Amino acid sequence: MRHALCGALLALALGGLLVLQPGLPDAALRYLTAALRRLPGAASAEGSVAAAWDALILRPARRWGRVAVGVNACVDVVLSGVKLLQALGLDPGNGEDHAVLNSKKDLKEAFSHFMRKGAAAERFFSDAESFHHIAQAASEYPGAQFYVGGNAALIGQKLATNPHLKVLLCGPVGPKLHELLDDNVIVPPESMQEIDEFHLILEYQAGEEWGQMRAPNANRFIFSHDLSNGAMNMLEVFVASLDEFQPDLVVLSGLHMMEGQSKEMRAKRLLEAVTSLSDIPTDIPIHLELASMTDQDLMSKIMLQQVFPLVNSIGLNEQELLFLTQSAAGPHASLTSWNGVPDVGIVSDILFWILTEHGRTTDKPSDLTRIHFHTLAYHVLATVDGYWGNQIAAVAAGARVAGTQACATETIDTDKVSLKAPLEFVTSRTETNTKISLNPGEPVAHWQREGISFHFTPVLVCKDPIRTVGLGDAISAEGLLYSEIYPQ
Repeated sequence: MRHALCGALLALALGGLLVLQPGLPDAALRYLTAALRRLPGAASAEGSVAAAWDALILRPARRWGRVAVGVNACVDVVLSGVKLLQALGLDPGNGEDHAVLNSKKDLKEAFSHFMRKGAAAERFFSDAESFHHIAQAASEYPGAQFYVGGNAALIGQKLATNPHLKVLLCGPVGPKLHELLDDNVIVPPESMQEIDEFHLILEYQAGEEWGQMRAPNANRFIFSHDLSNGAMNMLEVFVASLDEFQPDLVVLSGLHMMEGQSKEMRAKRLLEAVTSLSDIPTDIPIHLELASMTDQDLMSKIMLQQVFPLVNSIGLNEQELLFLTQSAAGPHASLTSWNGVPDVGIVSDILFWILTEHGRTTDKPSDLTRIHFHTLAYHVLATVDGYWGNQIAAVAAGARVAGTQACATETIDTDKVSLKAPLEFVTSRTETNTKISLNPGEPVAHWQREGISFHFTPVLVCKDPIRTVGLGDAISAEGLLYSEIYPQ
């Protein structure tokens, strides 16, 4: 009773101050508002966001019934990066990025480089013998865990948790992966192979130290010597299986794995991939999930020349978005890296440019009309008006699953998450912008720009994440699950 009375009096005092002193500094208002939230019984900002999401996340009127997913699949071996490198006898040194890893020294330097930044990355390990030695050490390390891996397999596994959905997964599926997959996932016989592809996931925690390095946040470094996925061997099998399966939606990933190929082989394979994708009936929407890349020429070809016009939707994170604009001299291409939480105005400018320059417009035949951008602290869903529905629910569902999956909880546990998103931001850094102030009780902000709609929502970031791998794939899968495409 006493706490409630204190709260009422403080709220009354705050209201009185606003009437008498309308010019009260923002800092003072924020301090008083925070004091109100700290009172016993008062809803936290995290609690307000979670409760509002639950009310906003509604199933679309038209739901997917059959989803075909391909083409990268593997077994993820997950363990502590620092402990594995120590077990391999490697000492911390100066971090340095390598586009391709050729030795244990390259591995150590690249891992150090990204751990210092707290950024996710994925690299190809060129030396087969050295990789298999490292993979064996990782598999035998106490506490190493085995999971479904590969963007396509992870998206398929996430979608398969919905009993109303039939999910087809096409990729290099070996015996260990087949054992790990949900019973609801259908694997065509042509997709099975005798040996699994292993990817090593080196995780580190927020604040974890190695030598002089201290990780600013939890993340992971992924590497593999994966030839099946690298050549996208299962793409033709995937497209051929669609006739019989008759999907409502196709989800494609694995293009980034081609970086391990020679330039000539990559160009040839990409052209073949485009030919295969062109065979998919145009009334079946295609979502492309991007992943970490280092070759600007490959990214430029995927975007400018070949793949983007054939897909309806794209999922990507902050590293991929920045690399994309750098590869094609887009807006803010001179930005070398993000400084902390990516600026919403800059993100919005790049998303707008992708959809206006490479998406569906009155004078372009491209099918691209949707981008789901996700970063640790927030998500933005950008769509060309008139093509997609239920996007408030979709962006909120994608953000919600980031908090539950990272913390390994069924629902958002407000004691285990924190709100790190900017609650005030501008919607552009290049054009006339709108300043948005977000209320945690109304956590989805919406704005429009020349026929493109943007939906923004914060993420409730897990304080002590159990597992960071596959978060982006779970986010995209959940966002798609709640999305509805309008018949054209």
